[in-house]
Amino acid sequence: MDPLRIAVVGVGANENSRARGYLETIRKLTDFYSLCALCDRTGPVLSGVGEQFRVKALYDDAERMLSSEKPDVLFVLVPTDGQTAIALTAAHHKVNIITEIPAAITLSLADELDTACRENGLKWEIAENVWRWPQEQLKQQIVADGLLGELTHARLSYASGSYHGINAIRMILSSEARRVMGYAAEVKTQPYTSVGGELLSTRWWEGGIIEFSNGVTCLYEMPTPGARGSHWEIEGTHGYLSGGELVLYRDPSASRDRRGELFRQEIQFVNSEIDGESVLDHVRVDTSPPVVWKNPFRRHKISSPDDVAKASILYSMYRAITESADPEYGMANARKDMELWFAVRESARLGNQWVELPLAGETQLERQFLNAYQQRYGHSPLSPASLLQTDFDRTSVIWTEAGWL
Repeated sequence: MDPLRIAVVGVGANENSRARGYLETIRKLTDFYSLCALCDRTGPVLSGVGEQFRVKALYDDAERMLSSEKPDVLFVLVPTDGQTAIALTAAHHKVNIITEIPAAITLSLADELDTACRENGLKWEIAENVWRWPQEQLKQQIVADGLLGELTHARLSYASGSYHGINAIRMILSSEARRVMGYAAEVKTQPYTSVGGELLSTRWWEGGIIEFSNGVTCLYEMPTPGARGSHWEIEGTHGYLSGGELVLYRDPSASRDRRGELFRQEIQFVNSEIDGESVLDHVRVDTSPPVVWKNPFRRHKISSPDDVAKASILYSMYRAITESADPEYGMANARKDMELWFAVRESARLGNQWVELPLAGETQLERQFLNAYQQRYGHSPLSPASLLQTDFDRTSVIWTEAGWL
């Protein structure tokens, strides 16, 4: 089959942006995609990126690009606040969509976009990357193979909001959350520069307890900037996963006199050479037998964990379209991660009460997001025609209202 024609809205303000990273990955996946058009409202940046990636079809109007180019896939890489309006426009043009996380700033908006895609027979993939990192896919395999025994509990610290960390934990556990108890407060910090460039001296701190249907309890924290960063652990009756290490309470292959010793295995990244270039071949732990995850994008010379994740997202959409399959992550998973995201704060608002999942209705924080959006842009995200010429802030309403990236 010929490669799918993919267009991108939002080319990134600088060389190190996620948008440029995706464009580099698309350029390597030539058997799956042809980059047909780019759209951005910053002219000089657009021309430079067009020249860099050898794309001649350049637009400053997303709807005009969709009408003229009729791509198979639109990748929406604009700031968070602009994603829903552009994605809805693409759905109305019957173009398949990839968006970044979150699926929308509220669950109801995500449901509206999901409905628009389904009514038009379209595929929608949401670009959640963390669970697709090679080491995380290996962890999922380790747990599925039963090396940790019966799972007992998990710990999660994620410094930029719960979404990515919750996703990583949920995918490793392969279980759905049953209920949440949360706490949140805005606390003072050392001055720091936010993602939008503002100098700030406060930050939201939040924590919670998440109970999963398989009996595992997760202790969660979003710490303020300082000593703690992003880290997660999974523990079972036979051992645990912590960061990049597998620890088993005994090595079944060891001699009898050494069976009381901990068996520690770092997750190893193993490269091989292709055309003189060192490329990730697989990740592994040397248990007996070894647990190995092989890089499916080795032949494309895609190596770094996040580039592997980007390629996996793009390939998920390719398969969804060409094989009439569901996207690998999609709204089915995105909604579950979003619900956990909101349940922590809803529990905090209710005085740290348990909140059952799935959520029974719209939370107060979602209403707060929608009100802040209306005040900032003058329109609802469900009025895409009124928003397509908007310069969306890099600092989303979900940051200003909740401290979430």
